Amino acid sequence: MLGALNINNKTARYYIHMAEWALVLFIFWLLLSGFLEPLLLSFGAVSVIIVLYVLKRMDEVDEERQKTGTGFQLIRYLPWLFVEIVKSSIQVTKLIWGPSEKLSPVLEKISAQDVPMESRVLYANSITLTPGTLSVDLEDGEVTVHALQKASIDELKKGHMENKITGLWGKNK
Repeated sequence: MLGALNINNKTARYYIHMAEWALVLFIFWLLLSGFLEPLLLSFGAVSVIIVLYVLKRMDEVDEERQKTGTGFQLIRYLPWLFVEIVKSSIQVTKLIWGPSEKLSPVLEKISAQDVPMESRVLYANSITLTPGTLSVDLEDGEVTVHALQKASIDELKKGHMENKITGLWGKNK
């Protein structure tokens, strides 16, 4: 009896997982297309079904379902990232228009050990999105970063961006 309950519970969780993805994908498709005509809605539904089929196949291979519940963290993170991008853009513009003596290109490794494994790519991409810095490599809990100015590396080493990500998605265990 307990075994049957466990199988049904696992099956129910799987269907909930697939329904969450179906909803997220369809809403995303609807936001991108913006059309509410029956033919286009059916194309969206077919697209979602195809993606769900691929997702099911991937779940069978890796047996590690990805969570869909990162929306609130992303809503809190994106405005902060946007402000950082604007501030860095102004700084880079001043660097480009100013004297070349202010440029001090540097390539250094920044620790990402505290950032959860599944958020490290987000961390590296956030560094790249910030003008004046470029993530070159992400390996063994370190991000290799190229910056136009040593001050940008120093700012990353202070950990504001890392703290923002770990504050929203948790620290590495």
